[in-house]
Amino acid sequence: MGLTRLYRFLTGPDDSSFCDKVSKALSEGWELYGDPQYTSDPATGHLHCGQAVIKEVDAPYEPNKKLGEY
Repeated sequence: MGLTRLYRFLTGPDDSSFCDKVSKALSEGWELYGDPQYTSDPATGHLHCGQAVIKEVDAPYEPNKKLGEY
Protein backbone atom coordinates (compact mmCIF):
# COMPACT_ATOMS: atom_id res chain seq x y z
CA MET A 1 0.00 0.00 0.00
CA GLY A 2 1.25 3.49 -0.82
CA LEU A 3 0.87 6.70 1.08
CA THR A 4 -2.53 8.38 1.24
CA ARG A 5 -2.70 12.17 1.00
CA LEU A 6 -5.33 13.68 3.27
CA TYR A 7 -6.80 17.16 2.82
CA ARG A 8 -8.44 19.44 5.39
CA PHE A 9 -9.73 22.99 5.14
CA LEU A 10 -9.51 24.77 8.47
CA THR A 11 -11.78 27.75 9.07
CA GLY A 12 -12.40 30.22 11.84
CA PRO A 13 -12.66 33.84 12.86
CA ASP A 14 -9.74 36.17 12.17
CA ASP A 15 -8.29 35.95 15.67
CA SER A 16 -5.75 33.99 17.68
CA SER A 17 -8.03 30.94 17.89
CA PHE A 18 -7.66 30.43 14.13
CA CYS A 19 -3.87 30.74 14.40
CA ASP A 20 -3.95 28.21 17.25
CA LYS A 21 -5.99 25.80 15.10
CA VAL A 22 -3.49 26.02 12.22
CA SER A 23 -0.49 25.76 14.59
CA LYS A 24 -1.97 22.64 16.20
CA ALA A 25 -2.46 21.00 12.80
CA LEU A 26 1.14 21.82 11.84
CA SER A 27 2.40 20.31 15.12
CA GLU A 28 0.48 17.11 14.24
CA GLY A 29 2.29 16.70 10.92
CA TRP A 30 -0.09 18.56 8.60
CA GLU A 31 1.50 20.90 6.03
CA LEU A 32 0.17 24.15 4.61
CA TYR A 33 -1.38 23.77 1.16
CA GLY A 34 -1.93 26.93 -0.84
CA ASP A 35 -2.52 30.43 0.38
CA PRO A 36 -4.79 31.39 3.27
CA GLN A 37 -8.23 32.66 2.31
CA TYR A 38 -10.24 35.48 3.86
CA THR A 39 -13.86 36.51 3.57
CA SER A 40 -16.04 38.96 5.42
CA ASP A 41 -19.59 38.43 6.61
CA PRO A 42 -21.55 41.44 5.37
CA ALA A 43 -24.20 40.98 8.06
CA THR A 44 -21.71 41.19 10.96
CA GLY A 45 -18.66 42.74 9.33
CA HIS A 46 -16.48 39.99 10.84
CA LEU A 47 -13.53 38.57 8.89
CA HIS A 48 -13.23 34.78 8.57
CA CYS A 49 -10.09 32.84 7.61
CA GLY A 50 -9.47 29.53 5.89
CA GLN A 51 -6.33 27.50 5.30
CA ALA A 52 -5.96 24.19 3.49
CA VAL A 53 -3.58 21.62 4.97
CA ILE A 54 -2.44 18.22 3.73
CA LYS A 55 -0.85 15.19 5.36
CA GLU A 56 0.52 11.96 3.93
CA VAL A 57 -0.21 8.85 5.99
CA ASP A 58 0.65 5.20 5.58
CA ALA A 59 -2.96 4.08 5.93
CA PRO A 60 -5.98 3.78 3.65
CA TYR A 61 -8.52 6.59 3.67
CA GLU A 62 -11.58 5.74 5.76
CA PRO A 63 -14.57 8.08 5.20
CA ASN A 64 -15.99 7.43 8.67
CA LYS A 65 -12.71 8.25 10.43
CA LYS A 66 -12.12 11.84 11.58
CA LEU A 67 -9.15 13.40 9.80
CA GLY A 68 -7.67 14.45 13.13
CA GLU A 69 -7.35 10.76 14.06
CA TYR A 70 -4.77 10.01 11.35
